Amino acid sequence: MEKVLKSILKTIRLWSAAVPMNIVASAFLFLMALLAAVAANSSFAPAYNEFLSHQLYFQVGDFNLFSHNGHSLTVHQFINDGLMTVFFLTVGLEIKRELLVGELSSVRKALLPFIAACGGMIVPVAIYTFICPANTDAGHGLAIPMATDIAFSLGVLSLLGKRVPLSLKIFLTAFAVVDDIGGIMVIAAFYSKHVSLGYLAWAAVLLLMLFLIGKRVSTNKTFFMLIGIVIWYLFLQSGIHSTIAGVLLAFVIPARPRLDVGKYIERIRRTINMFPVTNEDEIVLTNRQIAMLKRVESASDRVISPLQSLEDNLHLAVNFVILPLFAFANAGVVFSGSGELIGDVTWAIAAGLLFGKLFGIYLFTWLAVKTGIAGMPRGMTWKTTAGVSLLGGIGFTVSLFITNLSFGDGQAVLLNQAKFGVLLGTLVAGMLGFLYLRWALAYDERKLKH
Repeated sequence: MEKVLKSILKTIRLWSAAVPMNIVASAFLFLMALLAAVAANSSFAPAYNEFLSHQLYFQVGDFNLFSHNGHSLTVHQFINDGLMTVFFLTVGLEIKRELLVGELSSVRKALLPFIAACGGMIVPVAIYTFICPANTDAGHGLAIPMATDIAFSLGVLSLLGKRVPLSLKIFLTAFAVVDDIGGIMVIAAFYSKHVSLGYLAWAAVLLLMLFLIGKRVSTNKTFFMLIGIVIWYLFLQSGIHSTIAGVLLAFVIPARPRLDVGKYIERIRRTINMFPVTNEDEIVLTNRQIAMLKRVESASDRVISPLQSLEDNLHLAVNFVILPLFAFANAGVVFSGSGELIGDVTWAIAAGLLFGKLFGIYLFTWLAVKTGIAGMPRGMTWKTTAGVSLLGGIGFTVSLFITNLSFGDGQAVLLNQAKFGVLLGTLVAGMLGFLYLRWALAYDERKLKH
């Protein structure tokens, strides 16, 4: 199985050399969502549902790691509560990197995307609440249209090629990261039940231990991940959604490398100068040569921070294994049968993603620039800002995730409507955003020529 997975990842790397990774990942994600819809509406529906409801065990004696309150996790629950924790770990790593050295590392850089993201969360929620009042069963889903899917939206933007200004990509990434922070806060605050302080206290102790170890002792990523599994289990039992464990784990993983870059270069130069040269015909290295090359390899590992190294290691697995599995497990909208497909929830989510994101992001950006609170990034125009605001309505992954939290407990009709609303809003926002941006970028190019 490990060899097959490595072979698949190697093939993906070869594809990504010719095609941008975001495009390949987005296309694969869309394909898996389509496959889920086909499976849920065909003769394979019983097998599809049976697969998702199959119970999982990772058991030693009477202890089952894949269990919650004494009940084994189903495949669907394991994907949403287990594998998606790894996705939120990568989100946390991205947020931490952006806060340290990226577009959120200073107030001046972060102000405009922060204001834009606030608009992109407030207006969709207002539209949803207008259609589905908060005091109704349908009102539980008001957080669904808040989120922007970074991978999907950047994938659509990448289809436009080199014409897209770097500032536009940075702006989209930055406000989507702030969106993620908002989504994580909503999940932690509003989707937690029967909180057990004992489990949380033990999780806090382990997180503090990892933080202190990361500050003072050199250690490897495997150690953090093993303790991270324990923390995930404690969160799973605590009543706080287990994916929050992934975000918190990201913030205790060291961002500073164990070896300074200058010292690394110096060490490599010294090793190269001392490297014993043999005849060109020799194909077998000596023990001394192997030892020196291992020393170089060890130094290379230590010059990359655990944060960056882990983010890079998880990138392919998240984009091509975890998110596609999540899409397959959660995008199975039923188009026929006893469940309603279209209702108030459908329109509330679709309108929130399409119109709420467009007007929220654009209006708050316009107000921030016109009042002098923040400046318009070089290379961006109001036309391209409108286009990227449309792309903000691509809320696929986190929106579907919050959909399951909102309507997953026996509300099959509302769940089906919500899924369709997410897919409809995402698809229309993505297509309109792409077409509008293609026109806007061409218009700006013609304007520059004249």
